[in-house]
This record gives sequence, C-alpha cells and structure tokens, in this order.
Amino acid sequence: MEFALENIKVLDLTRVLAGPYATMLLADLGADVIKVEMPKTGDDSRQFGPYINNESAYFMSINRNKRSITLNLKEEEGKALFLEMIKKVDIVIENFRPGTMEKLGLGYDQLKQINPRLIYAASSGFGHTGPYSERASYDAVVQAMGGIMSITGEKNGKPTRVGSSIGDITAGMFTTIGILAALNSRNETGKGQKVDVAMLDCQVALLENAITRYVVTGEIPKPNGNRHPSIVPFENFDTLDGDIMIAAGNDALWSKLCIAMEIKELINHERFKTNPLRNTNYEELRPMLSSVIKNKTTKQWQDILDNAGVPNGPINTVDKVIEDPQVKEREMVIDVDHPVAGKLKMAGIPIKLSDTPGKIRRSAPVLGEHTEEILRELLDYDDEKINSLKDKNIF
Repeated sequence: MEFALENIKVLDLTRVLAGPYATMLLADLGADVIKVEMPKTGDDSRQFGPYINNESAYFMSINRNKRSITLNLKEEEGKALFLEMIKKVDIVIENFRPGTMEKLGLGYDQLKQINPRLIYAASSGFGHTGPYSERASYDAVVQAMGGIMSITGEKNGKPTRVGSSIGDITAGMFTTIGILAALNSRNETGKGQKVDVAMLDCQVALLENAITRYVVTGEIPKPNGNRHPSIVPFENFDTLDGDIMIAAGNDALWSKLCIAMEIKELINHERFKTNPLRNTNYEELRPMLSSVIKNKTTKQWQDILDNAGVPNGPINTVDKVIEDPQVKEREMVIDVDHPVAGKLKMAGIPIKLSDTPGKIRRSAPVLGEHTEEILRELLDYDDEKINSLKDKNIF
C-alpha cells in the first residue's frame, strides 16, 4: 500500500473552506477526491483573490490532490448521474445548509438506501439538529457565538477574531476525524453512517479550560493578551530588538529560567516559588522579568533559553515562517505547479506517516477538468453518452 487512504473514493460537494479543508486532508493521505462543482461557476472560492493568471490562489491552496467534475444537481439527469456515482464511492461530504440535500432528494436517508456502506459527512454552521440548525453561518459568526472571540485580544480590549479562520479549519479537521472513525467502524460492521459536524460545536470544543474556569470560579473569562490564564511566566516579553515568547510551564522550568536569566534568588522566593504564587503575584513578578529580558536581543535569549531547556520562540511574521529552517526541513511550505497559474507556495502536509506518507500528487483542478475522465473511469460512459449529457448542459 502506497497511501494510507488508497482506494478510498470521495464525492466532494463542499465549497469555500471547512469542507474543502476536510477533503484536502483526505486527498493528501491518498483518497481519490472527486470535487463536484456547479457548471460555469464552481466552488465560491474560485472567485476569491489573490489571482495568478485568473486562477484563485485561495482556491488552489485548499483543493490540491482533487479532481473536478461539473454537474448540475438541479436537473433530473444530473441527479441520476450523481446517484450512479454514489454506488461507486465510499464517502460523500457536503457543507450545505441543513435540509438542502434533502430538498434535492439526495439526503443521507435516501443515499444510504442506494449504498448502505456509504459514509455521509455533513459540515455546517450549527449541525443537523437544534434550534439554529437551518441558520446560515460563516467563520466569523461561529467565532463570535462560540466564545473564542470573548477570550482573545488585549487585556481590557474588545473581543478579537482569531487571525486564521479557525471556525472553518477546526470544522474541517473534526469532520476528517469523524470520517476516519466511521471508516474504521465500517471495517468492523460493513455499515456506513452519518457524520454531523457543526462549526459552533467545534468552537465550544476549543474553549479548552475556559469553561472549567468559569464553572469553578464563577468568573467569566476575558481577553488577557498573550498571557496564559493559569501559568506564569507564559507570555511574550520585549527584548532589545523585538520580543520573545517564553513558556515556563512548571516549577522545574521556572527554576531553569531563573538560572538562565541569572536571577537565582527568585527560584525559591516566598511569593514566586510555585505556579499558584506566581499567578497571585503576577503584577509584581512581570516587571522584574521584563527589566532583565529587555537588555538582550531576541536571538541572544533564544540561545540562552535553548541551552537551558526553557521553551521559547520569536513571534515570526509569515515571511519568516516560510524561511524557518525547521519548517523547511519538515516540508511544511512546498511548491506546487499548476497548469495555468504556474508555481505556487502553500502549506505542506502536517501528518507525517512513516510507512504510507501523504503526498502532493496534483495541483488544484481547473473547473471541470476531469469530468469526462471520471465519467469514463467510474461509470464506464462512452463518448455518445457523454456528448448527450453535454448537449443537455448536465455538466
């Protein structure tokens, strides 16, 4: 076996980000992902900039390793063709508003009658149950509603959206996890099932200890800048030429940090010797550390703290991330050649498997690039059948 998901076929009806991110992960690990798009327009994100030779870099960055087929699901022959494909695949994934597929007659209850082994994954804003299920949503909406904005930003500042679209990205990752779990279950039972992932649920799952802190203390968590709410020191400090993030996550690391900073007298100080004490006396401790750290450059502190075994790092801008030697060594920024756009840098595959590693096998597809190829390969259609469908604007 060359790839972990070799011989797994996926019909991908998703668009924009959450769903396409999930199917990209599956495709990177070897699944044959067939991206089903509306004729002429395709995925909404094909219209998102920036562009290279009229091709969307946004679209290309999350749709690699997929094949594109155009298909009009509003036409009866289009639906019939789709149902034929359902018989041949393992997974179908969509991120429409709940009820959309049912209105087309293509919901899970209908599809599982045709293919009982089918895994049907649905990623939506609020899930397929609950009072909000039919509401529309985007990343910023669930970041707001899910609480994560309320704990992000500067202290006493306004709630802040996380810079990356984690509302979408985490929904994509959780959807992939759900699909892989369902695949494993099918290996045991022979039956497929529905995977229902809500963006709002995923944001709640990301709140980490904020829920616990509120339940235990009764205090509503608020933005606290880059400081950790429970661990001290665990934040960024100004250096001579920039800043550095320092994370002394336990008392042993606190001791190492003090030795490295040449402030050994603070190790067993009555107000700082344990993490609870450092939290309680944070306002006194912070200036003491800052006054020392500001006298050396970021690189000097990196070397000192690395030698001491204290977790630390600079706050890199994206241009520095791309050039970081660790990022390069792990192939986390790669070049992908596109037939129209040419070479484009994008994030690599973060899952490193020793025996069946993922691979960038192809660039993101041009709209409908593989339609005829897929119809011949998957459904054994001949030229006459394909031309007939083409004349009827089915694809």
